[in-house]
Amino acid sequence: MENGGHMGGLMSAPDIITLGCRLNAHDSEAMRRLAAKAGARDAVVVNTCAVTNEAVRQARQTIRRARRERPGARLVVTGCAAQIDPDGFAAMPEVDAVLGNEEKLRAEEWRRIATDFGVDDAENVRVDDIMAVRESAPQLIDGFGEYSRAFVQVQTGCDHRCTFCIIPYGRGNARSVPVGAVVDQVKRLVDAGYYEVVLTGVDITSYGPDLPGAPDLGALVAKVLDHVPDLPRLRLSSIDGAEIDGRLFERIAHDGRVAPHLHLSLQAGDDMILKRMKRRHTRAQAVEICARLREARPEIAFGADLIAGFPTETEEMFQNSVNLVEDCGLAYVHVFPFSPREGTPAARMPQLERAVVKERAARLRETAEAALIAHLDALVGTEQLVLAERNGRGRLPNFAECRFLTTPAPGALVPARMTRRDGARLVAEEM
Repeated sequence: MENGGHMGGLMSAPDIITLGCRLNAHDSEAMRRLAAKAGARDAVVVNTCAVTNEAVRQARQTIRRARRERPGARLVVTGCAAQIDPDGFAAMPEVDAVLGNEEKLRAEEWRRIATDFGVDDAENVRVDDIMAVRESAPQLIDGFGEYSRAFVQVQTGCDHRCTFCIIPYGRGNARSVPVGAVVDQVKRLVDAGYYEVVLTGVDITSYGPDLPGAPDLGALVAKVLDHVPDLPRLRLSSIDGAEIDGRLFERIAHDGRVAPHLHLSLQAGDDMILKRMKRRHTRAQAVEICARLREARPEIAFGADLIAGFPTETEEMFQNSVNLVEDCGLAYVHVFPFSPREGTPAARMPQLERAVVKERAARLRETAEAALIAHLDALVGTEQLVLAERNGRGRLPNFAECRFLTTPAPGALVPARMTRRDGARLVAEEM
C-alpha cells in the first residue's frame, strides 16, 4: 500500500489514500488536483485495489479507519474495487460517495463532491460501464507530492482475460494515451525537477494498436527518450515479457537511460498452469527473454509476480514455479497465494485446500527471500547512482533498496557506494 496523502493534512486538498498499483498512484495525483480545484477540500478519498480478495478486505478496513480518524469529512471511495462492486461499498455506513475509475478523473464529478453530491443524495454512486469506454484521456500532472519519482499513465485497461484476474472489469478494455501527450507529460515532469519517470498502465506492452499508426511500446519509449533528452532515467512498470517488441528490447538492452530493471508478469513456472491461467507465454519463453536481456545488459534485475496454489496445481507443477526463480534469475518476487475471485473462470476450477495454498506460498516466499539476499550481496562494494527517497532511503537503478548514512534530499540522484547489506536493503555511503 502507498499512501499518497496524510490523514489530517492541509485543508487545501483532500486526503487521498492510495492502495495497490502505480497506476493508482498516478490517478490519485490527478484526483488531488481535480478535487482541490473544484473545492472538495474537507474530504478523504480511498483509491481501492481489487487484485485479490485480501486487497478488497484491506480497502474496507482502510475505509473504516479513515472514518474514525476523520469523522466530519466526506468519504469518497473509488478505484478498481469500487468499480467492480459499487453497491457493496455504497452500503458501508462510513461511505458518502462512490466514483468509478472513469468518473474519478472527471472535473465535473469533483465539483459535485464539493457541493451536494454524497450528502443525503440518492445518487451517491457514480459508476458507469467501464467496458463502454473507448479512449484514455491524458492527465497533465506537474508533480507527485511526496513521491521521489513521477508516474505517467500510457495506457489503461486490458483486452486479455486471464482466468484468475478481475482487473479488466475494474479498468475496462485496453486504451492507449497518444504518443505526443505522453511525451508532453514527461517534459512537464522533467521541467518540474523529476529525475526518474515511470511509464505505467494495466498492460503497457499492449500499448498502441488503438492509436493512429498503431505505435508499439518500443516506439513510445524511443520517442520519450529522443524528445526528452534531459530525462536522466526512464523506468517501466510491470510488463508482459511475451510482448516485448524488437525496438523495446533494443532500448532496454542498450540505452543506459532505461532503468536496468523489469517487473515481469509471469504468474507461474509450469506450462500446464500457464495454459489454465490463459497466459500468453510458456516457461521456456520466460527463461529465454531473461537470458537474452541479461546477456545484453548484465546489470539488469528482474522482478515477477508468482501465484502459489492455483487450482489443479500439483506438487511437481508448483516446484516448476519455485525453480523459475533461479532459472530466470529473479531478484524481486511478489508471491500471491491463490485466492478465488467471484466471477472469474479460475474460481470455478477444482480448488486446492487452503492449508496447501498457504504452505506453498510460504515455501515460495522462502525461495524469493533467498534470491533477494543473494542479489543484494552481489551489489555490496559497487558504486551506484541512487534515487533518494524519504527518510534516508533510496533506490538503485536496478530497484534494490538502500538506506543512506546521511539524509539526502528526496528526489535527488546521489552517487553512492554500497558498503554492506542490512537485512533486505543495502547501506549506502555518499561519494
